[in-house]
Amino acid sequence: MRILILGINYWPEETGIGAFTTYRAEYLASRGHDVTVCTTFPYYPQWKVSAAYASKVVSSESRNGVRILRSYAYIPGSVTSAKRVLHEASFIASSLIRAFSQARPDILLIVSPPLGLALNAVILSRIWRIPYVFDVEDLQPDAAAELGMLPKPILSAMYRVEKMAYRNARLVSTLTTAMRRRIIEKGIITEDKTTLFEPRSDASLATITSEEGLAFRRKFSLDGQFIVSHSGNMGVKQGLGVILDAAALSRDDQSTVFLIVGDGAVRSKIQQRAQELQLPNVRFLPLLDSDEFRGFLKASDICLVTQQKTVSDMVFPSKTVTYLAAGCPVVASVSGNSEAAKTIEESRAGLVVEPENPEALLNAIRRLRAGDLDEYGARAREYSSRRWSSEKVLGFFETKLLELSGSEREIKAPG
Repeated sequence: MRILILGINYWPEETGIGAFTTYRAEYLASRGHDVTVCTTFPYYPQWKVSAAYASKVVSSESRNGVRILRSYAYIPGSVTSAKRVLHEASFIASSLIRAFSQARPDILLIVSPPLGLALNAVILSRIWRIPYVFDVEDLQPDAAAELGMLPKPILSAMYRVEKMAYRNARLVSTLTTAMRRRIIEKGIITEDKTTLFEPRSDASLATITSEEGLAFRRKFSLDGQFIVSHSGNMGVKQGLGVILDAAALSRDDQSTVFLIVGDGAVRSKIQQRAQELQLPNVRFLPLLDSDEFRGFLKASDICLVTQQKTVSDMVFPSKTVTYLAAGCPVVASVSGNSEAAKTIEESRAGLVVEPENPEALLNAIRRLRAGDLDEYGARAREYSSRRWSSEKVLGFFETKLLELSGSEREIKAPG
């Protein structure tokens, strides 16, 4: 099967959508498929192109059997709604040109956001007469509408593009049952044209050693501290202010440190607010390399998942899967009807509290700390392995693509 994937995020980005697309593409390549990815240069979540790719307009490379074709995208220094529209539009245009340079594939996989990649999907699928899968990682127009991020004319245009994307797709996939239900309820496509491509857990995270955690604590002078952490993208939807407010309420507890790791569009604002509040119990670290990140997970006593109230069933924070795979007890400050909340409750790996409520967040942290953290961690690992194993999740993903492409190729046995 020859597969062409269009997605703005890819390796070496290690958070969010880029990580999902990378392990899916590499899995397909490992199974003997011909896989090409049209993407841009790595920029997320720092919103800055890494030095290795600076000043390039296009490039080609290969990694783990996947051909990676990169093309230009405008990357704003400061992220605003208008600049983000330009950012996405520039990639949509450049990736269409890049895709046209390729031989006709058997199937297209379009990763959204950006939602506008649906335009490329429709054009390419009609010219090549092949099906496309529209993979919805984030219900972008719904989130923008409920967060008040865009004016009505732009939102109306986005909903028209969304309608076109769903109607013309052979299959619309997404991450969670709540997101799938929301897509179906739009009335654009029927249930049989939707499916779940769930995230997969990284089994290697279950083998992190205590020494890795101790090394992390030593390196960042955290010995003896009770570490409450948040990692990943720092954006509007994460609602990170609740962590600072909880830290302010517990500023006299010298045994606890709130550790915020990562980067993103609102990092500078969050750091500035922490400075204004004069919080001695909050520390920020940049994105960590893979070895340091393993140590960070092991060193963290409790990990946090936070979201604004309005984004409950429009996105699924990938850090939830990472935390559970590593056996981290979790406090989720999210809406009770969100997939993140349901996951924590089903796994019994932590506690769920009302979003944007610092008192509730702090009380849950204290309650979890007083309990058996090892037991919470064991339940987290067991649930992650059962629900999100690579064999289960990626095997289903490959099978669906084979069915849609009409491939007669026999599916290889895993391994």
